[in-house]
Amino acid sequence: MASKDQRPSQRLGKSNPRRAKIITWTVALALCGGAIVAYRYTGTTVVEVPVARVRRAEFIISVHTRGDIKSTRSVILKAPQVPGLRIVHLADSGRPVKKGEVVVEFDGSQQDQYVISRTTNVRAADGDITQTKATQTIDNEADAMNKMSSEYDLERSKLDASKAEVLSAIDGEKNRIQVGVSEGLLQTVKASINAHQVGQQADLSRLNQRKDKAVRDLNTAQSYLSMIQLRAPNDGIVNLLPNFRSQGSFGQSTPPFKEGDNAWTGAEIAEIPDLSEMYVDLKLEEVDRGKVKLGQDVRIRVDAIPDKEFTATLDWISPIAALIFKGGSTAEKTFPARATIARLDPRLRPGMSASTEIIIERKPNSLLIPSRASFAKNGKPAVFQQVGKAFVTRQIELGKQNDEDVIVTGGLKDGDVVTLENPAESAKRAKKKL
Repeated sequence: MASKDQRPSQRLGKSNPRRAKIITWTVALALCGGAIVAYRYTGTTVVEVPVARVRRAEFIISVHTRGDIKSTRSVILKAPQVPGLRIVHLADSGRPVKKGEVVVEFDGSQQDQYVISRTTNVRAADGDITQTKATQTIDNEADAMNKMSSEYDLERSKLDASKAEVLSAIDGEKNRIQVGVSEGLLQTVKASINAHQVGQQADLSRLNQRKDKAVRDLNTAQSYLSMIQLRAPNDGIVNLLPNFRSQGSFGQSTPPFKEGDNAWTGAEIAEIPDLSEMYVDLKLEEVDRGKVKLGQDVRIRVDAIPDKEFTATLDWISPIAALIFKGGSTAEKTFPARATIARLDPRLRPGMSASTEIIIERKPNSLLIPSRASFAKNGKPAVFQQVGKAFVTRQIELGKQNDEDVIVTGGLKDGDVVTLENPAESAKRAKKKL
């Protein structure tokens, strides 16, 4: 029988707390270990592997580059050689125009004043010539009277000299002397008449020259008046050009011409491109220059017209490289080229940017796989072919290759499914994520 002072080590009806904790942790660890073992040995991990089908299509080797759409025939409207040019009318940029339609018009008020002033000068010159001719007519009549009077005096002197036989010797000698004096006076009158005629011709010539100059000035002023309008030489689209003398904002592009601007002789104000024939202006890299040649087909994708693909023919390649400086010490070399677009679209406009693909070689009906699907296995090309839910390594034979695809000449058939990466690598990457 136990002593009343001795307490029992364990109360009846109550479990030992330490023992309960040990049992609880043991069970929890056992459950976790079972779960880990079950995941490791009985769990299934789903791995996603990108695949592609073997297909038959046209195989193309090409050169990709960028370019700008331009018009084959483009006319620049330049300011004429006219003083005081100020633009009072200007067609909107991008607006279609017909042949003969006014694109640029300058202020013609100053030219009208020039025409009026030059017309007045011509009329004044005509009046001076008429007045001079009338004065010369009066002088000619006076000279004719003087000549007639001198001739009469001479004849009378000769008649008096013929009476020398019946007159005294002194009177006869006087008459003969008078004949000589009369002849001298007649010669003087004739010389005066000749001098007057020469002077009159000089005066008329001077007046006619002044009139000719006035007429030329009038014609020039009238021609200026006819040049204050610049018309479209053909149907096209108006493209206003930059005004390099305009004070634009700092850091912004040069603004185009606008109404109210003053122009200078020869200033390029607007461009009228002909939309009936257009081409894409290309810049070939130096490494691609030796791959292309004239006559090759070009596929074009215009950025502003993404729903349509254009075709063109490469018809010009510059034999000389163009140097492009982009801030570095060494300039980049590019070869300008041009490809004429075959079938145009009404939405196509000069200045649009485009992506181009120059076709170097093409093989229709080729068996193709993506270049990513080909792997090296024991030094030979191979693929991982999907068979059901498994992947099988298969040796293949390859032909030519471009940036995206490669030709399969043996080992696969149309419709087979191959992976785009090694399935084992995909599984390792999936486990690392878990």
